[in-house]
Amino acid sequence: MDQQKQSHTSEKGSTRNRGFASMDEDKQREIASKGGRAAHEKGTAHEFTSEEAREAGHKGGQAAHEKGTAHEFTSKEAREAGHKGGQAAHEKGTAHEFTSEEAREAGRKGGQAAHAKDSSGESREGRKGSASQGSPKGSSGESRQKSKE
Repeated sequence: MDQQKQSHTSEKGSTRNRGFASMDEDKQREIASKGGRAAHEKGTAHEFTSEEAREAGHKGGQAAHEKGTAHEFTSKEAREAGHKGGQAAHEKGTAHEFTSEEAREAGRKGGQAAHAKDSSGESREGRKGSASQGSPKGSSGESRQKSKE
């Protein structure tokens, strides 16, 4: 039986250097891109739902992080990306409209995060032009917290 397998392999030759999977990634990407464009032109391309797209993006992000190839956004890049996404959503009419309670909660969380990340050692209350300047109990978030308890 072993002789039969060996002769079969030698007759056919190795398949390691053949096919789509053996091509380099750039060549695979080029071919797949052509196929995608053709499918869109024919109208047979898969149209992702927002849930499918979100899940695919999540999987891709996880894989990139595991491989160590994920892009690490600076806070400025993240802010710009969020701004662009928000503008696009408003233009499409799909933006979430916050209730006053949601907006208040988001602002409180943002204030706490900014306060916690203040690495200069100086509290935000002591800075010129701070919104909570002059508050005897620290930041406005802290005084609200204490008044709720």
